Amino acid sequence: MTAPTQDRTGFAWPSEPGTAPPLTGGTTDHLGWVPPTVGPPTPAPPSPFTPPTPPKRRGNGGRVVLAAVVATGLAGLGWTARDLVGEPSASAPVVTQTSAGQTPVVVTDDIEPVAAVATSLSPAVVQIEEQEGLGSGVVYDASGLIVTNAHVVGDNSTVGVRFADGSRVEGQVLGADPEADIAVVQVDHPNLVAATLATTDAEVGQMAVALGSPFGLQQTVTAGIVSAVDRPVDGQSGVAVAMIQTDAPINPGNSGGALANRKGELIGINASIYSTSGDNSGIGFAIPIDTAMEVADRIVAGESLDKGYLGVRTTSTDDGSPGAMIDTIDRNTPAAEAGLDEGDVIVAVDGEAVRAPDDLAARIAGRSPGETIEVEIVRSGSSTTLTVTLGARP
Repeated sequence: MTAPTQDRTGFAWPSEPGTAPPLTGGTTDHLGWVPPTVGPPTPAPPSPFTPPTPPKRRGNGGRVVLAAVVATGLAGLGWTARDLVGEPSASAPVVTQTSAGQTPVVVTDDIEPVAAVATSLSPAVVQIEEQEGLGSGVVYDASGLIVTNAHVVGDNSTVGVRFADGSRVEGQVLGADPEADIAVVQVDHPNLVAATLATTDAEVGQMAVALGSPFGLQQTVTAGIVSAVDRPVDGQSGVAVAMIQTDAPINPGNSGGALANRKGELIGINASIYSTSGDNSGIGFAIPIDTAMEVADRIVAGESLDKGYLGVRTTSTDDGSPGAMIDTIDRNTPAAEAGLDEGDVIVAVDGEAVRAPDDLAARIAGRSPGETIEVEIVRSGSSTTLTVTLGARP
């Protein structure tokens, strides 16, 4: 089937078609929002691509507006986000960690686990403000480091950062990786509380709580479950990233916000939605926290953000079996030097299954040049493992 287009421009009207995520119909929305205007609606700028056919009963989707939130008009009506969302309950039971400066871990058998997660994690969740829109972010280091999406900060060198208590400071953008859709903002603010990071991978079916500023409504909390893991989804620049899929309601403005488990531990950074309307349709995506932190640490250290390069082009297997079949292999590339050949079917990387070409792309994009990986292949019916040292993309 023909893949629908995908909007990638960040804060403005979509201007670049890309490749849709490996799902049937619809497009990926990077969680931005254009504010309402007074008077008749302003016509949208002409799009350089033809929108996909509107959804049918079995789900071939329409197009989506790209996301990174702009402030709402609710304040003009006399409402504030605090009026609508309310203050977190101070009585929600938590267990305080021994590490100072981190959010506490929630008692897992509490009868109101979402309320407890909200109370625990909300001090670490911030609103990111810049001239063209609003997004979200999460304090991950009490020294003043905030992780958010690259499409939230855009090309800005500074952004406004508003905390749960209403205080606002100017933040310095230390750097951004558009391919991974991760950015780091540094602030100088007293008594910061950093989110507690999960040390175990997200599991399908576990509770997921999202915190952020959808449509500018700061400190909004929604909940659902982890719907899938290792879901290959194109990042802001079209490079596949293995993401967490969740049905916790995520809307424009949640970009860069927190996805947490029932303990209040940060398991992901919300990045995009799959929608036919531009709003939540029960399919959202978050960058796993280990992936986000690996990129964030490189940004802070001033290290290269280059992605690993294998040097192959792959297709689905001829017989329908899982894996990525090498269709073309470039000369003088890491793949060729390691002994990979056309027709080989890559079924695993470092012991992690590769089910399809998108899986392989996501696994390689998550590695760095010079990193050595073990690639399991099936060749002429026999399985073998080759060691490959990844290069840098030409």
